[in-house]
Amino acid sequence: MEFLNVLIAAIAGFAFGAVWYMSLAKPWKAATGMTDEAMQGAGAKPYIISFIALLFVAGMMRHMFALAGIDSAGKGLVAGLGLGLFIAAPWIATNYAYSMRPRVLTLIDCGYAVGGCTVIGLVLTLI
Repeated sequence: MEFLNVLIAAIAGFAFGAVWYMSLAKPWKAATGMTDEAMQGAGAKPYIISFIALLFVAGMMRHMFALAGIDSAGKGLVAGLGLGLFIAAPWIATNYAYSMRPRVLTLIDCGYAVGGCTVIGLVLTLI
């Protein structure tokens, strides 16, 4: 049953990412220099890697929530938001700063980390 919770939370995080990046596709592509042709050439590989990564994130969040007694939607939402805002986003921002990535890319990708962790945290505590 716990794997099902993790799977559903990962799917929710993936769906959030689809909406996030579809709505920000134009500035994201400009910031990365990515073209539609290059994206199509990558095939399904980035999506598969992303989903597997989200399974790991959701699994660890479920484990941490169990240890911390995070068991309500409000607590899950706040904990997910905190993990995204104070762990995932600063890590991304640090990497992007050293690699001189554009600020807009940092904001887009950090925003996804914050929103994705928040969605996963909420879903884990709703099921």
